[in-house]
Amino acid sequence: MFPDLRGDFPILTRTVRNGRPLVYLDSGATSQRPLAVLEAESAFVREHNGAVARGAHLLAEEATEAFETARADVARLVGAPAEEIVWTSGATAALNLVANGMLQASLGAGGAAAEGFHVGPGDRIVVTELEHHANLIPWQQLAARTGAELAWIPVDDAGVLVLDDLASVITPATKVVAFSHASNVTGVVTDVAPIVARAREVGALTVLDGCQSVPHIPVSVSDLGVDFMAFSGHKMLGPTGVGALWGRKALLDALPPSMFGGGAIAVVTMETTTWLEAPTRFEPGTQPVAQAVGMGAAARYLMDLGMENVARHEARLAQILREGALSVPGVRLIGPVGDPDRFDVLGLAAVAVEGVHAHDVGQVLDDRGITARVGHHCAQPLHRRLGLTGSTRASAHVYTTEDDARAFVEALAGVREFFGATL
Repeated sequence: MFPDLRGDFPILTRTVRNGRPLVYLDSGATSQRPLAVLEAESAFVREHNGAVARGAHLLAEEATEAFETARADVARLVGAPAEEIVWTSGATAALNLVANGMLQASLGAGGAAAEGFHVGPGDRIVVTELEHHANLIPWQQLAARTGAELAWIPVDDAGVLVLDDLASVITPATKVVAFSHASNVTGVVTDVAPIVARAREVGALTVLDGCQSVPHIPVSVSDLGVDFMAFSGHKMLGPTGVGALWGRKALLDALPPSMFGGGAIAVVTMETTTWLEAPTRFEPGTQPVAQAVGMGAAARYLMDLGMENVARHEARLAQILREGALSVPGVRLIGPVGDPDRFDVLGLAAVAVEGVHAHDVGQVLDDRGITARVGHHCAQPLHRRLGLTGSTRASAHVYTTEDDARAFVEALAGVREFFGATL
């Protein structure tokens, strides 16, 4: 039995509209933080705050140690060496770091070591039709600025990637394939292996968006076989304003930086600059140290729970959410609804209520104390492919209970009652 963790999350004790208890089902957008994270951030600021890697005094030493310990903890969560974790301001920044580094290489930066990142006319960049905008727009921009072609792996009528003919999309001209480990709309976990295998066949780099997977299921970068992976602190019980890029060390050392400043350099003259090795070369300026410490604490919290246990807990919540949504007349579940064993699905359910705009659905839920995400979830192309302008999404995390999931299903039935049974 998965433990009841609500006592670890102070915000879950509050009431919301109409004095109702908070039912938090928007973890896919941002998760809540346990006391262990809040206290780690607070203790750092109160007792150890100092400039990282910029001083010889005690506070600077303690701050640097806390910063690097957090890096090691985050690395351990995804099965990586600490030196392969780059701190960023979030997953969006991490994905842009790779795309902009490839742009720099395409403009001639990095010399011979960066030639593998060069993109230009005649080359292809591949994404998928279900991507979050953060893993689509950087690649659109890279294609537009280099003259490369942008192509994508399509989805079927259920919003599931069609992987039957990868060779027609990931061609020998492909330089990079960027895709999500799990959809933030359908909740389906991507079968990574065939995409990685085809990318390797043609010598393409692979960039994985791990935002929806790292907080919810066991993730090992060595098992996945990708070259880069981005994930964020605020979706894995940590602070906002911090995230991480994992990359193979040799690739990180060859990728040209695209943000410049102090702390990331080896030698500076008035004419030239040389960079430190990764990850430091990508971390100029003052880093979000307290936030990194909080993200490290979040990683430890999840590892203490055991990611296998987290995944089992959320699989049960997914069953309640999805089966419950399917049981409500006039409600369309976004994603596959057939063989329940065919896909691994996260603890979320996105739905469309016939005749009711997603924002109106959200208002009814909000009046009942239920927080859910409404809109296109930064995945407009996927919604457009499915014939929708938006949907209403309930997403769970470790603190979500079965009663929370059932409350969402009950509230969905109430939406139709509120707007009239003839909808």
